[in-house]
Amino acid sequence: MSPHLEVVGLVHHYASAQSLRGVSFSLGQGECLALLGRNGAGKTTLLRCLTGVYDATGGEIKLNGEEIGAWPSHARSRAGIGYVPQGREIFPDLTVGENLQVAAKAHGLKDPGVEREVAQLFPVLAEMRGRRGGDLSGGQQQQLAIGRALMGRPKLLILDEPTEGVQPNIVKQIESVIALLKGRISILLVEQYYDFARTLADKYVVLERGAVAASGLGADMDRDRVSQFLSI
Repeated sequence: MSPHLEVVGLVHHYASAQSLRGVSFSLGQGECLALLGRNGAGKTTLLRCLTGVYDATGGEIKLNGEEIGAWPSHARSRAGIGYVPQGREIFPDLTVGENLQVAAKAHGLKDPGVEREVAQLFPVLAEMRGRRGGDLSGGQQQQLAIGRALMGRPKLLILDEPTEGVQPNIVKQIESVIALLKGRISILLVEQYYDFARTLADKYVVLERGAVAASGLGADMDRDRVSQFLSI
């Protein structure tokens, strides 16, 4: 069986500067892969190439064995890629319910059961369904951003720094949700915090200056080896 997501020799340039240098990894169906690295290592650039926000300048991106590198972002989303960007990017003037329904409509989904499933994962979204997104706390907005991505019933969920600026109790809730989703969908988790990533990862990849510096199984993710690429 081919990997659910396979990245082969991915290259990206900003003008004359090379930001990704032949990045390769694979993610199986239902696995969680943790992507780690310092700020500026190339993590967000990689995600934007995977989701079609940026055009890669070399290499391949395969979803279920099919090359998708030339697909526009909306086609990748319809194919089952859900993306929670760094900074959340919710609609602050829309209510929680409207934020969720915008995502459902974008995917042509009219099943009310989808929102019920999201509310079971994040009960606060049901409690605050009529509240404006911009009035939520940072942690609540992060839950909304993840819930919005799940409204499209993704087969691959990409999370960019989901713990950033989030209070510890909500970090634990997010960790529990990701653990619950594992096995049902594939998860690509970009993270700077070792402990959070180590708890969830089936595999890990560490980026350093746009290239893969270390990789392996989550069970073999050594704190000392990985931390040298995360410290300032």
